[in-house]
Amino acid sequence: MSQFLGEIIGTMILIILGGGVVGGVVLKKSKAENSGWIVITFGWGLAVALAVYAVGSISGAHINPAVTVGLAMVGDFPWADVPKYIVAQMIGAFIGAVVVWLHFLPHWKETDDQGAKLAVFSTGPAIRSTYANLLSEIIGTFILVFGVLFIGANEFTQGLNPLIVGFLVFSIGLSLGGTTGYAINPARDLGPRIAHFILPIPNKGSSDWSYSWIPVVGPIIGGSLGALFYKAVFLGEVFSSFWVFSLITLAIIFMAVVQVKKN
Repeated sequence: MSQFLGEIIGTMILIILGGGVVGGVVLKKSKAENSGWIVITFGWGLAVALAVYAVGSISGAHINPAVTVGLAMVGDFPWADVPKYIVAQMIGAFIGAVVVWLHFLPHWKETDDQGAKLAVFSTGPAIRSTYANLLSEIIGTFILVFGVLFIGANEFTQGLNPLIVGFLVFSIGLSLGGTTGYAINPARDLGPRIAHFILPIPNKGSSDWSYSWIPVVGPIIGGSLGALFYKAVFLGEVFSSFWVFSLITLAIIFMAVVQVKKN
């Protein structure tokens, strides 16, 4: 299997299981309806672990443009392969979302809540505040990429690393996911959002394109900073881009504070 196909399949598995758990919880007449946030976060953690198990030996199982860009930022992944990986991740995420739509086919008509339908595909903020939402995605993805790197620096029983990464995502969901739904992955959000826009879902409502840039830009900034921070603090390798992304994040923090105070 090629790396390109590996990333498609890995990201597809991620979305089928991750979007699937959200569908089970929020769509009407599902047997898992109203089972709650813990079920969603645990489902996403397992989705990541199983996707990594599936294609980790083939493509490295980035399954996330923020991971791909972050690793490229610190020289652990060739920039020439970044576009190929991101395209594959977007394709896989779109296909995964279509599979979720098919799986819950009779439930869309039974569900009146348009926001719940969109939530199966993509994220949205609990409180809409542009810079605060952007900051949440930066922080969550910073922890994701930083965590992936420090987990990789430890020795575990062979084959256990993907499960530990799954627990990392579970932890991020529990601790940091309540603000924006923790996209922490541009492909995970944008690919399914496009699917929501295209698919014939009864009374689906808006795909919320005005928000869609936040779960793309935030994770790219946060993932890049997470990788750069790990290299700087753990390995003493300080890249000039570390200071650039640090200043960008500080500026977003300032704007978030100002915006929240105004509101």
